[in-house]
Amino acid sequence: MTDIKFDAIKVGKGEDLVTMTRWVLSQQQLAAEATGDLTILLTAIQFGCKFVASKVKQAGLINLLGLTGAANVQGEEVKKLDVLANDIFRNALIASGKACLLVSEEDENAMIIQNPHQRGKYIVTFDPLDGSSNIDCGVSIGTIFGIFKVKNEDNPDSSDLIRSGRELVAAGYCMYGSYCEMILSLGSGVNGFTLDPSIGEFIMTHPNIVIPPKGKIYSVNEGNYKYFDEPCKKYVDHVKQKYTARYVGSMVSDVHRTLLYGGIFGYPADSKSKKGKLRILYEVFPMAFLIEQAGGRATTGLKNALDIVPDHIHDRSGVWLGSKEDVEELEAFYQQAQ
Repeated sequence: MTDIKFDAIKVGKGEDLVTMTRWVLSQQQLAAEATGDLTILLTAIQFGCKFVASKVKQAGLINLLGLTGAANVQGEEVKKLDVLANDIFRNALIASGKACLLVSEEDENAMIIQNPHQRGKYIVTFDPLDGSSNIDCGVSIGTIFGIFKVKNEDNPDSSDLIRSGRELVAAGYCMYGSYCEMILSLGSGVNGFTLDPSIGEFIMTHPNIVIPPKGKIYSVNEGNYKYFDEPCKKYVDHVKQKYTARYVGSMVSDVHRTLLYGGIFGYPADSKSKKGKLRILYEVFPMAFLIEQAGGRATTGLKNALDIVPDHIHDRSGVWLGSKEDVEELEAFYQQAQ
């Protein structure tokens, strides 16, 4: 019998595109306790993001812009694209069979998958279309999500939802702009994947994202300056002397720039919005988680953002996040005021 010769497989040599699914599977293989459930759940989220990305590009042509005439639980007028995105994500997550509880910005109450044979061990909190007030003018918008693990699969209840951001197992956002980018963390760093529409796959383009320890950009809505508290006013007065201002008004866009270039993004609580305007479970927690995983810091000014425990599923908070040294400088202004 003729001996068969084998060549060693040179992994990662030559043209080698790492898809998001492939990367998640590789992470699964590193965890002895992994069951594959999180991989399936993230595949459902990927599908939702791909669908929304395609509809965002078509929105102006197929009458998906404009208001539905209804309002969501936050009292904000609902956009047609908001409604579609919410339905797509909700249905994809339920169909995955790996979700147990869902919390969406668009729905007043949390959703539970009643049939124990059709649900899994994960809780997904999500804003299906953040920055939707910018849809009509073509500014980048996005989807934000956080994933928790249910404490008792046989008896999920409200205590599974009222918890700190330290218990997140994964978080991410998908930005729909000049290109579609998914930023994801499973708790061991941050990676970025760009959607290649020609093959319908998210391809790793930003491996191991690390936010610079100090930036040159500050991002805050200075139109609210008169409502800021004194430490916040003093910090803004200080930082504008040395940094450039950049503010899109779409959280996903502003955080994405901060993550890649460094600096600081702030949407603080003020006298007009006493608790702040950002929703804790599906805006503050996922973004704070990503920033910390990339080596940055997130705070309310007085407390680490991931240490907040919301009072209810749509509870709000202010937040400052970004480069570690820049956020620590902001915190110093609050410490001096005490």
